[in-house]
Amino acid sequence: MSHCKVIRFGYLQTKFRGPLYPTLREVTISRNSILSGTRRPYAEAGVDIDAGNALVEAIKPLAKATARRGADAGLGGFGALFDLKAAGFHDPILVTTTDGVGTKLKVAIDCNQHDTVGIDLVAMCVNDLIVQGAEPLLFLDYYATGKLDVSAGKRIIAGIAEGCKQAGCALVGGETAEMPGMYAAGDYDLAGFALGAVERDRILPHNNISVGDIVLGLASSGVHSNGLSLVRKIAAQEKLSLSAPAPFDASKTLGEVLLEPTRIYVKAALQAVRSGHVKAMAHITGGGLLENIPRVLPEGMGVWLGATSWTAPSVFRWLASSGAIDPMEMARTFNCGIGLVAIVASEHAEEIIKILTSAGEKVFRIGEVELNRSEQRVTLEGADSVWPC
Repeated sequence: MSHCKVIRFGYLQTKFRGPLYPTLREVTISRNSILSGTRRPYAEAGVDIDAGNALVEAIKPLAKATARRGADAGLGGFGALFDLKAAGFHDPILVTTTDGVGTKLKVAIDCNQHDTVGIDLVAMCVNDLIVQGAEPLLFLDYYATGKLDVSAGKRIIAGIAEGCKQAGCALVGGETAEMPGMYAAGDYDLAGFALGAVERDRILPHNNISVGDIVLGLASSGVHSNGLSLVRKIAAQEKLSLSAPAPFDASKTLGEVLLEPTRIYVKAALQAVRSGHVKAMAHITGGGLLENIPRVLPEGMGVWLGATSWTAPSVFRWLASSGAIDPMEMARTFNCGIGLVAIVASEHAEEIIKILTSAGEKVFRIGEVELNRSEQRVTLEGADSVWPC
């Protein structure tokens, strides 16, 4: 009989990382098989435990660098703990979000540029937290691929860690799933999960939104992580490769423009929220300006937006013209240059603009709250001249 020993290893099959990125997982395995170097059926089936363990070791310092008050981002447990009291909360409500990066991953894969999609992953989750007034506390990720590439995996998770640092949240765990036969060679998918907290009396939106309130728009960094399937279709129709110069900016390739990371608004927006003068905020993601702003408006209220009141990245004008996209369709597909919207009373608008600008954001007065004019609830004026199709 072979002498067997219980060895603690990285997660097997679909689990190389667990909560807190533990390097140890209980599994019974033959010591003699390891020592004698005999065949490894699991590796032959396409699951490389050694590669998983190598990735775990590579990302330990990345996770540790995201430590924050309330969480030490330590490694080796079965679950992540967070001390709300140590983080300074008194009467907190927890807020959770989850999201992915969508087909922006395909752009990253085709360009072999994996360093920034992790930032996108964090941004898509934490920006949803902040618009409810919540401070991001913890982040977990799910990284799935057919065959684990340790180098690419480290770059992806380094981006996630960078996003967590920008958002001020701790990267406390994740899952790396190596699933042979599930993905084409080189392909992978990402999902993120964020936990935040907000004091009970600071939850957004407030119920005092009224006619005449000002709509502020925070500039986006580009297309962010929505609408990339349409962008890729337009590029294919135009016979543009991702390595070609962008037709609207010859100093960059099209791939570089599209991979510009989603902006993380957390630190600036938190400062504005803590002033007590922000009534509501909306993260402009899938559904664009037309479908995201109404999510925070009370019944009977709408907004008027002036499309000429902000300067959008040139990629949007190119998309509208090359794709022959109607301006209203543009506004419900893309962020069109506005990644986050804040609603404030007119008397507090300048104060909030100053707070956001001082924190590094580019802010525009893009409209105001009005009585609802139509089922759409967003009246967009001047779009024909900004995004001619």
